[in-house]
Amino acid sequence: MNQITAKYEDGLKASLTNPEEAAAYLNAALEENDQEVFLLAMRDIAEARGFSQVAQEAFLNRENLYRMLSSSGNPQLSSLNALLKGMGLRLAVEVEAV
Repeated sequence: MNQITAKYEDGLKASLTNPEEAAAYLNAALEENDQEVFLLAMRDIAEARGFSQVAQEAFLNRENLYRMLSSSGNPQLSSLNALLKGMGLRLAVEVEAV
């Protein structure tokens, strides 16, 4: 008996269009303390929303956005802030719980 299943990526991408879900996803990625994991999470959100649309809303070049979110990407803070703003998110700093 063949069972039809959905790819988890489809559900993930659908949920990442919600800014609150995207913020939680990025916060979870930050807890890994690995830049590559964080950039992959950013890429997932950009893919969910559409790279072209995100690039346009962030006032970034689409090709540069792909490069910035690659595994070897190293975005500047200004680019990261522009990208987050284009996604309806922002960067924040909190006091670490002791």
